[in-house]
Amino acid sequence: MTKAAKKPALLSGGNPQIPKGDGDGPVQAYIEAMPGWKREVGERLDALVEKAVPKVRKAVRWNSPFYGVEGRGWFLSYHCFTRYVKVTFLNGASLRPTPPEESKHEQVRYLHIHEDEELDEAQLTKWFKQAAKLPGDELF
Repeated sequence: MTKAAKKPALLSGGNPQIPKGDGDGPVQAYIEAMPGWKREVGERLDALVEKAVPKVRKAVRWNSPFYGVEGRGWFLSYHCFTRYVKVTFLNGASLRPTPPEESKHEQVRYLHIHEDEELDEAQLTKWFKQAAKLPGDELF
């Protein structure tokens, strides 16, 4: 097996270990490496964000894909855990309705997507559009 064909290591919870990178390429590498049913979740999230937020910025940091808007910062990330994919809304406390899972960070809210759960694509799209219009975070 060549180095280029080597699959990324999976960290705890099955999260792909993807090198830091900017643009769609590293994000697609992350999605491709998501294990099992989680890959389809990643594909759907990525497609929904692209449709909802024209010219979305993408990057991988801390083994997670990030989405943002130039000049406004980053508004969204996700990460694989053993039993779910955690979608992080960096400014989620300002979204309506507020995403269901709280964070120790006042502005951050989460959505946990479990296997065999139907994605509420209409609600996700509304959140993505709202989040992209708000000031985001310049985390890196």
